[in-house]
Amino acid sequence: MSLVLRCLFLFPAFLPGLACALPANRPTPGYTRVAIETSAGTIIVATDNRRAPRTSANFLAYVDDGRFDGVTFYRAARRKSAPNLGLIQGGIDTDARRALPPIPNEPTTKTGIRHLDATLSMARPDRPDSAMGNFFITVGPTPNMDARGSYIGYAAFGHVVAGMDVVKRILAAATCCGSGPMRGQMIVKPIRIVRVKRLDGTPRPTGKVKPWLIGINRPKMQ
Repeated sequence: MSLVLRCLFLFPAFLPGLACALPANRPTPGYTRVAIETSAGTIIVATDNRRAPRTSANFLAYVDDGRFDGVTFYRAARRKSAPNLGLIQGGIDTDARRALPPIPNEPTTKTGIRHLDATLSMARPDRPDSAMGNFFITVGPTPNMDARGSYIGYAAFGHVVAGMDVVKRILAAATCCGSGPMRGQMIVKPIRIVRVKRLDGTPRPTGKVKPWLIGINRPKMQ
């Protein structure tokens, strides 16, 4: 039985937007699992390489280059009406040394990947085709992130397959500060991302210079 047919059998029609069965925490054709090892525990996500190829490839480039190693989850955006729901955001933040060129937006209207619970999506500035090395994970459905009409939304490109307890723990972290839409949402003690590694397939590093590593472990002058 195909993956799609299994989905139609397992998930009833009253769950619109669940276009195909989500892979379990095992190798699944069309997906690449990635382990995000943090100081709060490990989160395993799966990128949807078929439906969101550009966004998935961009995320995996950061992974394979080690650009996410040593960064943080720095934002916990809780809903005022339901503080146990919202999103957490992590990545390179404003560290331009780790950045790769921005990528074209893959809207949810094109990919069909909606912002449901445990969705992995790209953060971006308030302009199109500007996503680089920051991402977020939803806790609970977040339909306001989906594209509609002239609103391009955000590029969802995967989902969590293990470690949602860690995601929820990060969402509950103490917050303060920030400005604009992030006001009061910056994590007081950012959660360190120790290492991010792919669990499926062969790493494909970009070969680009890694300026954030320059000077690390260099012997001190006497």
